Amino acid sequence: MNVVSGIVLFAVIWFLVLFVVLPIRLETQGDRGEVVPGTHEGAPAEFDLGKKARLVTAIAVVVWAVIAGVILSGWITVEDLDWFGRMDPQPGTSE
Repeated sequence: MNVVSGIVLFAVIWFLVLFVVLPIRLETQGDRGEVVPGTHEGAPAEFDLGKKARLVTAIAVVVWAVIAGVILSGWITVEDLDWFGRMDPQPGTSE
């Protein structure tokens, strides 16, 4: 895995973790009963993006380190994941 692949892998993991973490402990304006005029009830009452970003980054670094370690160590290779490519042809066929 080269540097660009590592960065792309980290970005994908970061955004996946972000979408999982965003709704956790979310309190909406409708939940509090304090809807600001012009906004939707489902809008967050208090949203700290910096805190969520730090949490997401910490989780993503750990997940990325594990996945990058598995890729670089060779524990799992592309050949291990190629289930359809290694299927034996049916007996009696010309393949």
